[in-house]
Amino acid sequence: MALADLPPSGTDPATGAAVVRVLSYNIRSMRDDPAALARVVRACAPDVVCVQEAPRFPRWRRRAALLARLTGLTYVAGGATTCGPLLLASMRARVVRTREVLLPRTPGLHRRGLAMAVLRFGAASPGAELAVASCHLSLAAAEREAQTGLLLEHLGALGTPHAVLAGDINEGPGGRSFRQLAAQLQDGWAVRPWGSELTLPPAAPRTRIDAVFASRGVEVLGCGVPLGLPGVTQADLMAATDHLPVLAAVRVPAG
Repeated sequence: MALADLPPSGTDPATGAAVVRVLSYNIRSMRDDPAALARVVRACAPDVVCVQEAPRFPRWRRRAALLARLTGLTYVAGGATTCGPLLLASMRARVVRTREVLLPRTPGLHRRGLAMAVLRFGAASPGAELAVASCHLSLAAAEREAQTGLLLEHLGALGTPHAVLAGDINEGPGGRSFRQLAAQLQDGWAVRPWGSELTLPPAAPRTRIDAVFASRGVEVLGCGVPLGLPGVTQADLMAATDHLPVLAAVRVPAG
């Protein structure tokens, strides 16, 4: 599949199934070049952005609003209230409900959280409902494993059969947490690789610690780092933040 051929957003009028584009992006609290960051996001044309390391210090809401304005998206959930993970969505998505979760704190380590929402695409009833979660797991292996189990529990508790989980896993596909996620969900890159695989560091990526996962009933149409996607320049990717983004297109059944 050529980069330009990643399916666009849309809804099948006959079946109600929706193609949804999901972008996962660690933005390092917007400490780099916000204009370059916005250009990358806009070029990916996402319906949902799962942000990690969103602004979370004083005036964080103003910074989150700036990010939404620059990218042409709307704020959904998360930010300082979830210690970094945040959700943005296009006007195509209708928010059914949101959930913000603070995970248990380990003394001496940065607290982690989850930004979650159920979004509806297409007709108001039944439409295609998709649970979405943005996460940024711990740097410590033992805490990361515990967080993985809690993450899967909270995702299931949203009560929606179709789900996408995206984030900075802080380990590669060989790690125990990554393998636990891939055992219960589809690893987008492994199922339908598109674009590039490695996400860190941006200048000479050597590892894949950022990923998009989907539940079994969701069809992955393509997933990967959008290197070479029209409108996504190497200069902007280098200037935007210290991670490369992961873009996925998924087909979500109606009902």
